[in-house]
Amino acid sequence: MVAASNGKPTPNISAPDHQVVVIGAGPGGIAAGVKLKQAGIDDFVMLERADEVGGSWNENHYPGLEVDIPSIAYQYSFARNPDWSRLFAPGAEVKRYHMEVARRFGLYPHLRFGVNVLSEEWDEQRHCWKLHIDGGQVITARFVVSAVGAFITPKTDPGIAGLADYRGKLQRPSDWDDDYDLAGKRVAIVGTGASSVQITPSIAGQVGSLAVFQRTPVWCVPKPNPRIPRAVQLVLRTPGLQAATHGAVLVAVDVLLRAMSNAPMSVVRPTMRTVDATAIAGYRGLLRIMVRDPRTRAGLTPDYGPIAKRPTANTGYLLSFNRDNVELVTTSIERFTERGIRTSDGVEREFDMIVLATGYHVFSDPETYTPGMVVGRDGMDLGKFYTEHGLQAYESVSLPSLPNRWTLVGPYSWSGSGWHAFVEMTADHAVRAISEARRRGATFVAIRQDVHDAYHRDIYRHGEAMRFYLAELNAHVPTYYRNSQGDSTYIRPSGFFRARRGHRRFPFSDYEFDVWRPQPTTAVTKPKRTRRKTQNPA
Repeated sequence: MVAASNGKPTPNISAPDHQVVVIGAGPGGIAAGVKLKQAGIDDFVMLERADEVGGSWNENHYPGLEVDIPSIAYQYSFARNPDWSRLFAPGAEVKRYHMEVARRFGLYPHLRFGVNVLSEEWDEQRHCWKLHIDGGQVITARFVVSAVGAFITPKTDPGIAGLADYRGKLQRPSDWDDDYDLAGKRVAIVGTGASSVQITPSIAGQVGSLAVFQRTPVWCVPKPNPRIPRAVQLVLRTPGLQAATHGAVLVAVDVLLRAMSNAPMSVVRPTMRTVDATAIAGYRGLLRIMVRDPRTRAGLTPDYGPIAKRPTANTGYLLSFNRDNVELVTTSIERFTERGIRTSDGVEREFDMIVLATGYHVFSDPETYTPGMVVGRDGMDLGKFYTEHGLQAYESVSLPSLPNRWTLVGPYSWSGSGWHAFVEMTADHAVRAISEARRRGATFVAIRQDVHDAYHRDIYRHGEAMRFYLAELNAHVPTYYRNSQGDSTYIRPSGFFRARRGHRRFPFSDYEFDVWRPQPTTAVTKPKRTRRKTQNPA
């Protein structure tokens, strides 16, 4: 701040520490960094709380970790890799891929590791964001791109009493101790989500006994994972081949999402009921083939549709329950004890190691956004706003009260594609808006309220079928596809290609581009601020 002639402060619009700060260096952060460099923007910094790029692929290194969609669909369009070792690449290879992309595109000089952003605060006086860092530091940025992923932080508390009483080895998928010797150990896995499905068959042959504690059965289909021969890798180097293959899959997914979001509900309701019933019957047949024990088969049979929870794929998971040392426990857990787990029937089992595969705090839950985490214009608190009004954002990335800020993984964002394809789109949106602001010399960019509201009404209307499927037809099953408000804000119902057009071709007139100018003041006049709007291009 500087002093005016009357001794009172006037706004200081001095330059912030950085033009752009990218929060996170997972798949989304890397996409944003590459897009910024391609746009000729070099004054940016990437803040990453971990010690390396890759996001979840850096944090997770548990046994059996591998990507759950074909590798050629799990990569950037600007960095296609023909040398994947398997159809579904192992986690260490996926981590190396992200490191190689960051290195190839020169992102490491922009990276700051071990930096945990605690909160973001809009500074109206300077038209910038103040990022409060763990340890007390404050970093300022004209523009912020939040590239925090879908799975924000692991749930350290599974919501079961007595965890602090347990004296054995606790393992979490996000913090696995590779040095712990599993040989002959009595092990429990709490949860049957994606990480549990991969860990279970990977350790079943090493441990003395393994008990899988299940609250909800998971859909798990076989997943052959052959090595990719060198000849095939050479073929994948053919220009355009990987893009065409991936594109064909995207077309199929897009057609399905469009049909579901545009069909009349009088058609959607009976169709979804029929599809779910048929799928459940078919899965019972699969279980009869793969699992010998009838009681275990019954316990593994879902009573909900195949996309009401995140479906999984792993050939070894179901087969693991044919082993003599593997047990499925469907009785609810009452509490953890000093030596193990006691279930609601009074039975206490002793374990040397317990794996807490109990999930993450997810971007689509309003509870994830705690009060004070992000505070924008006029004291708008994102956590309070989402609690009171539900999750929403223009094209999933922008809110009127959060100027100069874009979120790569926001409400209604996942479009059924591979993860990289969709964070590339949202990164394109953010970088396009930032580039236009720089071209105009604007220090302030915010989506117009009327445009935002019209978009949210449209996307909410298109989500009716998904809400019926998750909040009515399958309301009995816990799932992060449906949040605590009964909304399905995880999935973008409009389809991949409409989403891509929206991110890459949005009209600049949807945004307000302004510049703050301090007004001249006198001894009898209070300092005033006025906005000068820049002109929209013809």
